[in-house]
Amino acid sequence: MVPAILSAEDALYLQCSHQFQCGGVENMSYPFWGDPQPYYCGLPEFKLKCQGQFPTINIMSETFRVLKIDRENQVLRLMRLDVYNNTCPSTFMNTTLSYLFSYTPNFGNLTMFFGCSSLSTALASNKFHCHKNGTSVENGYFTIGSIPTNGELGNCTTSITVPVLQTAVNALRNNLTSIDQVLNDGFEVHWITDNAACIECAGSGGRCGYNSSYFKPICFCPDKAYLMRCLLPPGSNANPRIRIFIAASTFGACILLVISILCVCFRRNHIARLCGPFWRNIANKSANLEDILEKCGPMAPKRYRYSDIKKMTASFKDKLGQGGYGIVYKGKLQDGCLFAVKVLNESKADGEEFVNEVSSISRTSHVNIVTLLGFSFEGSKRALIYEFMPNGSLDNYIYEREKKISPLGWEKIHHIAIGIAQGLQYLHNGCNTRILHLDIKPQNILLDQDFSPKISDFGLAKLCLGKESKMSMLGTRGTVGYIAPEVFSRNFGVVSCKSDVYSYGMMILEMASGRKNTDMEFDHSSESYFPHWIYKCLLTDQDIKLRCTVDKASEAIARKMILVGLWCIQTDPEKRPSIDRVLDMLQGSHEALQIPPKPFPSSPIRKLESAPTTSISILCQDSDRSL
Repeated sequence: MVPAILSAEDALYLQCSHQFQCGGVENMSYPFWGDPQPYYCGLPEFKLKCQGQFPTINIMSETFRVLKIDRENQVLRLMRLDVYNNTCPSTFMNTTLSYLFSYTPNFGNLTMFFGCSSLSTALASNKFHCHKNGTSVENGYFTIGSIPTNGELGNCTTSITVPVLQTAVNALRNNLTSIDQVLNDGFEVHWITDNAACIECAGSGGRCGYNSSYFKPICFCPDKAYLMRCLLPPGSNANPRIRIFIAASTFGACILLVISILCVCFRRNHIARLCGPFWRNIANKSANLEDILEKCGPMAPKRYRYSDIKKMTASFKDKLGQGGYGIVYKGKLQDGCLFAVKVLNESKADGEEFVNEVSSISRTSHVNIVTLLGFSFEGSKRALIYEFMPNGSLDNYIYEREKKISPLGWEKIHHIAIGIAQGLQYLHNGCNTRILHLDIKPQNILLDQDFSPKISDFGLAKLCLGKESKMSMLGTRGTVGYIAPEVFSRNFGVVSCKSDVYSYGMMILEMASGRKNTDMEFDHSSESYFPHWIYKCLLTDQDIKLRCTVDKASEAIARKMILVGLWCIQTDPEKRPSIDRVLDMLQGSHEALQIPPKPFPSSPIRKLESAPTTSISILCQDSDRSL
């Protein structure tokens, strides 16, 4: 948590204002932190330790030396400590990155083999020497790119693959550098954080920080901490007497408000008993929401009056879209920033979706998760304010028949698929409280100005607060075609992170084919024929008539997405890959992917309405990360 301010109210602001350096690496600041900066000045995963002339960072239990930080492009130059001036590391472990990092285009692989029994003449120039345990090792060989066959190397005792710079690999091919220098040059990764909030904070005169109690960034300002931006103009410093007067006035007003509420509640006690379960449910949902907001502390989203939202949207003039739980409008904040507001249907007055959305999304902070800016809750009138996504939702771009805009290129489609998977990986593994979305579909994927995807609409989300818990599921409401079989029938297993994987798989099959999985062109009563159709075409190498696959690179992306999608929609949750494995498959070669078993028809064939409340076991264990 953020520690209390003891000596001065701007102490946190001052502590996080100073950049720090270690050796030749300078100007280190948020999201990085480390001595002398305290932990609340950066993200937990970006802790740096100064060792000698270089800082180090720990990623997935492996320590890397930080050679360079490019803040403008969010690029880190890293080097494995165990291969510094050493071609024989003590342990033979391949490099694994967390969801917060991804390789840059300047990425190559260098594979080193040890203890090989034979050597072809083609690899003679790739031989290297090293010492291990005081003994000279001469049968060490390296390869670049493709792995040689056993006939070329014989039987090798072990091997290791190290990420390196592609430019260094090219120099090594041309004998312009040595293998030691290639390893010492390290490799580059992007760090994946949502920098928009930090830019907004800095623009208002604040300093970015992190509240570990609520797992969200925070803006430290000269007067106090705020959620996104400082309220005082940059350089201003309110008079302490004025601050005391404002604080005292606010405290007095709160006391009067509490007394008034108690009086009203006492007078209406008899009326409340006559109002029936409807108003009691409203009161319960209100209490739940207040409890959530109290736990969020300074990280709680801003609360707006419904009348203010009406003004900011010009009486809900500009409609952006409509879903099952409400209508989305465009609006403008007082600072000129655009936003999207979802006004929930009053017919959904029990507030289940509203509380779900606030409780789940307020716990998140990720570049591929939409940001909740605020909300309104006045009786049956509820609204959620989100950052505005200028390119709308994914469904506007992927369906060939209905597309209103020119289709996206295959590189962008692939980028979007990876971004959605990274968002799901964060929900499943990156939060302290695991979140199951349970409504992944193209309509709930929003695209920003760069067509980067953001997962939205958490109305059906469920929080896993323990390792395994049973939750009350109000029926199996959802969208036909994307609902995992175990969600509507416990005969198929328990609801888990693999349920989101199923929905994701069906969605990327649509992205690859340009068709809805409920397309009536197939003239069948079940959308399960959609994957059967794709599966048959895949086995027989028939033309699936994918959008503009004009070259081999496009065909490779399309085939890879289809294979991954078919693995994701396996009826048995145990046979589906985890979202971690999905990312590995999407970022790897399609040639390494096996054809999955034929999907078994299982999904419901008509729209699911609310069913009686049933207790469904929702698995929240780490076993979801297997496969």
